[in-house]
Amino acid sequence: MTDHTDLRQEVLSANKQIAAAGLAQLTWGNVSGIDRDAGLYFIKPSGVSYDDLTAEMLVPVDLESGEVTGGTLRPSVDSESHRAFYLAWPSVGGVTHTHSTNAVAFAQAGRSIPVLGTTHADTFLGPIPVTRDLTPAECAEAYELNTSHAIIEAIGDDAAAIANPGALAANHGPFTWGRTAQASLNHAIICEAVAEMALKTLALNPQAAAPAHLLQTHFDRKHGADAYYGNG
Repeated sequence: MTDHTDLRQEVLSANKQIAAAGLAQLTWGNVSGIDRDAGLYFIKPSGVSYDDLTAEMLVPVDLESGEVTGGTLRPSVDSESHRAFYLAWPSVGGVTHTHSTNAVAFAQAGRSIPVLGTTHADTFLGPIPVTRDLTPAECAEAYELNTSHAIIEAIGDDAAAIANPGALAANHGPFTWGRTAQASLNHAIICEAVAEMALKTLALNPQAAAPAHLLQTHFDRKHGADAYYGNG
């Protein structure tokens, strides 16, 4: 049986990068990573500061049941949201949730983050969508689970989730994901960066747009069948 040392270290590092990248104040964010073979994911414990967080504090959660399988700490209140993404999208290996300022501004405005340039298109195939509003009943019961269900509705299937690895929960904030915990955190950093760029662009030119063929070219050169970006 694995002790998940490597996964714990990756999830720990990604959580600490939330604060280092300025994506959340206090404890307003969390990252998880999953071992698909074990049916187990590790997530930041609720309310623990990033400075105090250790690998041993990360909370193991059973994917199928949602039950904590070890330790004495409670998982992040967003654990059910993370679990729903893992169940819906088999290719996802990590999930990040933050309250980064510019992405939250779009979420609070009820607006998707539009694709206005190549920086956005390098990672996201289309706008970063904002969800519908949750109903009173959805807020009153299983709120975190219903938050994720609204995001899944906005994104679609597994392939769509990999092509567009982020969404905004309306009036709440961004959730991002990726094939690993670190990838999900990277997508959170990019989400915040393109949100800031979009806000400034729209302030200068409310009618700003970019040619669709240019955006597709930038996405394909990193993620398409004949991708050639990087040296991996």
